[in-house]
Amino acid sequence: MLLASLFEQAGLPSGVLHVIPGDAEPGKALTTDPNISMIAFTGSSTVGKMIGAAAGATLKRVSLELGGNSPFIVLEDADIEAAAGCGAWGSFLHQGQICMASSRHLVHENIAKEYAAALTAHAEKLVVGDPSKGQVHLGPIINGTQADRVERIVRETASSGGTVTTGGTREANFFRPTVITGVTPGMAAFDEEIFGPVAPITTFKTDDEAVALANQTEYGLSASVHSTSLDRARAVAKRLRTGMVHINDQTVNDDPRAPFGGVGASGNGSRQGGHASLDEYTTWHWTTERATPPAYPF
Repeated sequence: MLLASLFEQAGLPSGVLHVIPGDAEPGKALTTDPNISMIAFTGSSTVGKMIGAAAGATLKRVSLELGGNSPFIVLEDADIEAAAGCGAWGSFLHQGQICMASSRHLVHENIAKEYAAALTAHAEKLVVGDPSKGQVHLGPIINGTQADRVERIVRETASSGGTVTTGGTREANFFRPTVITGVTPGMAAFDEEIFGPVAPITTFKTDDEAVALANQTEYGLSASVHSTSLDRARAVAKRLRTGMVHINDQTVNDDPRAPFGGVGASGNGSRQGGHASLDEYTTWHWTTERATPPAYPF
């Protein structure tokens, strides 16, 4: 509503921009109306699939920016403390409620213990509380339903063999930043998009195994690779099935000049940002001209 008001004050002509508050009902109307030529949706993968199916009835263009389960890969030659700092930011910023959050920390087994200790130390320094009452690092999870979901994922992962090194507790919707070691495929914290301040750690032995683990998800939005060897990191990055990869940084990176998008359950491969938006939101129109019509053989 604020953005619409600012556009109005700036002189945008009436009727160009509409803001329609609501839930599923106006969303469904926009998706199925034949007068709407394109739908750009940001939200969950479940709803995105429903929108894509509904929009297909009128063959309208659909741009889907959906969920993620982004791998944060730490090779054994990485700077452990620097990587842990990036990992903490990528997992705990905005309480982990970011589609690009660093969701699965894939760490070489030779440095996993040191990395887990460093990440745990970062997590334990963070202050959780009401930002309207003082300086905090993490505020509340958006609602009780989501807080319950995060708690359920942590509980199920711990009962399956994961070890919570810090956090794992909550007060109302305020969830402590959590680190879990010993996470393997099949555990809730590995398989599901958590959307909360939880950093699961999974170990690997080789670069090939790291790539296999990173790609072992239906999502494909963002990823990162940490290594002191840029050539090695690039080689790993090229094999990741994801829309974005950041070398020696965290996964929550966005730049309006750069194309943004994911593959698989993270989106339909759309690219928004920079010059890519010109093609994303317009359609080519080819026109030819002749001064006089040509003569054809029949």
